[in-house]
Amino acid sequence: MTSNTGTASNTGTTSDLGSHDGDTSGTGVLGRAYRALTLGIISVVSLVAFEAIAVNTAMPVAARALHGIGLYAFAFSSCFTAGLFAMALAGEWSDRRGPLAPLFAGIAAFGVGLLVAGGAQSMGMFVVGRGVQGIGSGLVVVSLYVVVGGAYPERLRPSIMAAFSAAWVMPVIVGPLVAGTVTEQLGWRWVFLSIPVLILLPLAVMLPALRSLPRTRPGPGNGVRQILGNRRCLLALAVAVGACLLQYAGQHPVWLALLPAAAGLALLVPGIVRLLPRGTFRAARGLPTVVLMRGLAAGSLVAAESFVPLMLVTQRGLSATLAGLSLTGGGLTWALGSYAQSRPRLEPYRERLMGLGMVLLAAAIVTVPLVLLDGVPSWIVAAAWSVGGFGMGLNISSGGVLLLKLSRPEDAGSNSASLQMSDALGNVTFVGISGVLFVAFGGGSIAADGPAATAAAGGASHPAAFAAVFAAMAVVAVAGAGVAGRLRPGQG
Repeated sequence: MTSNTGTASNTGTTSDLGSHDGDTSGTGVLGRAYRALTLGIISVVSLVAFEAIAVNTAMPVAARALHGIGLYAFAFSSCFTAGLFAMALAGEWSDRRGPLAPLFAGIAAFGVGLLVAGGAQSMGMFVVGRGVQGIGSGLVVVSLYVVVGGAYPERLRPSIMAAFSAAWVMPVIVGPLVAGTVTEQLGWRWVFLSIPVLILLPLAVMLPALRSLPRTRPGPGNGVRQILGNRRCLLALAVAVGACLLQYAGQHPVWLALLPAAAGLALLVPGIVRLLPRGTFRAARGLPTVVLMRGLAAGSLVAAESFVPLMLVTQRGLSATLAGLSLTGGGLTWALGSYAQSRPRLEPYRERLMGLGMVLLAAAIVTVPLVLLDGVPSWIVAAAWSVGGFGMGLNISSGGVLLLKLSRPEDAGSNSASLQMSDALGNVTFVGISGVLFVAFGGGSIAADGPAATAAAGGASHPAAFAAVFAAMAVVAVAGAGVAGRLRPGQG
C-alpha cells in the first residue's frame, strides 16, 4: 500500500471514464479525441504505481543479495528525497517551458534508474539507482498534471483525475503477486529490468497527442540555469541534501557524524519552514493543520510499510510473495475509505473523519509488530494493514476536500502544491528516522532470507529493531490524531 497521494486523486470512480456530464458523443476522456492520450497517461501511471508497490516485495531479497541491510531504509528514502527536489523542478520547468520536456526527461530518468538499480553490484549503486528513479517519478507526476490542464477541457478533468486513481487499483491487486513470483523464479533484478521496455509502448501511444499540445518557447530568464536557480527549487534541493546528511549521520554513531548532522539540520529546517504554509509546524488552525496532517499521515504510513515485508521475511520466514501480499488489502481498503468519506451525509463531519483516519492508522501500526511474538499468526499483519488502509482513505481524501474548501480560488494551486510537498517531506523525514532507529537497534546485522540465515551468519534476529520503527511511527500517527481538533479555522 505504497502512498499514492502524489499521483492519485480520489475524486471520482472508474465509471466516469467513458463520458462526463452526460456526454455520449464520443468526446469523453476515452472518446476519439482523447483516447490515445488517456490510455497513455493511465499506462504510465500504472507502471510507476506497479514499480512502487513491487519494490516493497523485492527489496528484502535485493538487500540480502547486495549485502546491504544496513542501507535498507536508504533504498526508499533516496527515491523520496530525489523526488522531492524533482517535484519542485518539474513545476518550475513546466511553468516556464511547458510540460513536454520535463515529462520526457522524467520518463527517461525513471527508466535509467530502473536499469541502474536492476544491474547494481553493490547496495550503494542500488541506492543511486533508486534516487534516479525518484527524480524520474517526481518529474513525471507533476508534468502529467500540467498535461491534463492543457490537453483536457475543464468538464473532463474530474474524469481524467479519476483515471489517475483507477490506475493504481490493478497494481495494488497484482503487484505483490507478480513481483514476488518474478523475484522467486527469475530473480529480483527482473523486477527492475523489465519495466523500462514496457514504458516505450504507452509513450508511443500518446506521443501524437502530446505533440499537438501548445508549445511554450523559452523566453528571457527561462533557461536551464534560471529554472534550477529558482528559489523553490533551491529550497527543495537544500531539504533533500539535508535529509541525506541527517540520515547518514544517524546511521554512523561516532563523534565525527555530528558534522554532517549539523550541516543537515542547517539545510533541512529552514528549507522545510519556507516550503510549507506559515504556521504548519505549530498546527495553526485551518489550512496549516490540513497540510501538517498530510505529512504525518503519509510519512508514518510509508515508513512503517517499508519495513513490513522485511520483517515478515526475516522474522517469520515468509516468502517474498506472501510478505508483499500482506500489503494488498490496505490498498483496496484505501479505495473503500475514500469512497466512504465521499458520502454527502458525512460532509459535516469532515474534520472528524480525518482524525478517525489517523486513529485507525495508528492502531494498524501498533498491531503489526505483534507478529514478532511467538504464537501470533502472520495474517494479523494483513488484517491490520487493511484497517490502516481504510483510515488512510478517510484521511487523505478528506484532507484534499478541506484544502480546497479553505483555499481562495487564486491560492488553490499553490496550496495543492504545498499539500504534495508535505507528503514528500513526510516520506523523506520519517523513512530516514526509521532507518536510523532500525540500525541503532541492531537491524543492520539481520540477514534478509529468514531467521535461519540470520543465525547461520552469526547475527541475532533483533526484533527490537522492527519494534522501534513501528513504535515511533505509531507515535507520529497519534500526534496526527491529536492535532485533528485544529482543522477548523478560528482563533489560535
